[in-house]
Amino acid sequence: MEIKSSSNSITITGNIKTIADLQLIKQTIDAVAATHKSLIINIVDSLSITSSVIGYFNKLVLKDKVDIRLNVGNEQLLHLLDDLNLLSTFKAQRSL
Repeated sequence: MEIKSSSNSITITGNIKTIADLQLIKQTIDAVAATHKSLIINIVDSLSITSSVIGYFNKLVLKDKVDIRLNVGNEQLLHLLDDLNLLSTFKAQRSL
């Protein structure tokens, strides 16, 4: 997994599957969220995301009041978020 940030936009490429991935995502997003309360998170090609990442995103939205817009490149991941009723919470949509 690789992660890049620019202004309030974060782009994640590769599969999100390990605790190390979670730590890297948290470090990057926490640094960006320190100066921006609205984030655009692009998950380019991951097939799924771990429950710990979902929990972290939930904390950002519900507790820290960070506005997240999640752009998902993989349709399978978008269906997973839909099955978990998280599309509206994360403002998730399919990116092209």
